[in-house]
Amino acid sequence: MNIQEPPAYVSTTTPPDAEALYATLKDSLAAFVASRADRQPRIVGIHSGGTWVAERLHRDLGLPGQPGALDISFYRDDFNRIGLHGQVKPTEIDFEVDGADVLLIDDVLYSGRTLRGALNVLFDFGRPARVDLAVLVDRQTPNADARELPIAARWSGARLSLPRASEFVLSQDDGRFSFAIANTPRTS
Repeated sequence: MNIQEPPAYVSTTTPPDAEALYATLKDSLAAFVASRADRQPRIVGIHSGGTWVAERLHRDLGLPGQPGALDISFYRDDFNRIGLHGQVKPTEIDFEVDGADVLLIDDVLYSGRTLRGALNVLFDFGRPARVDLAVLVDRQTPNADARELPIAARWSGARLSLPRASEFVLSQDDGRFSFAIANTPRTS
């Protein structure tokens, strides 16, 4: 078995073209979905950016049913430190999770902590047969591995490196995605 190494991370200080990343991700997932015609994956997005991407992928890939949406607010491991986010959203899953192939969608993978929370929420609904991860950006910090948990995206629009004091912020306007880079406030 040949294991192919993923492409290297590319350093950036400018916002990436979110629409181009979406097109890359969609094309990769279209091939996967086509190869799984006998067992279509169910798409679940993580609020908020992940749900935007999941809804659009679900429509563009022509998948059955409705995409799911997860809010991990109460599953964050730093809940006691940062408190409740002001915009708690409902978790909505309208399919049987037990035995399903789930395609978990988020906008940016960085430390892996959001995904850990998302997996905890998902498993509260049942035990999927498999869970794959797709993100617009698989991010790292230059000269450091910020991944705190052994979580990796199977598909990503790009693998980008951004300084620790910055973050990618996804927005959606009229159904189109765009990224900005914002400074991350320091916490003690």
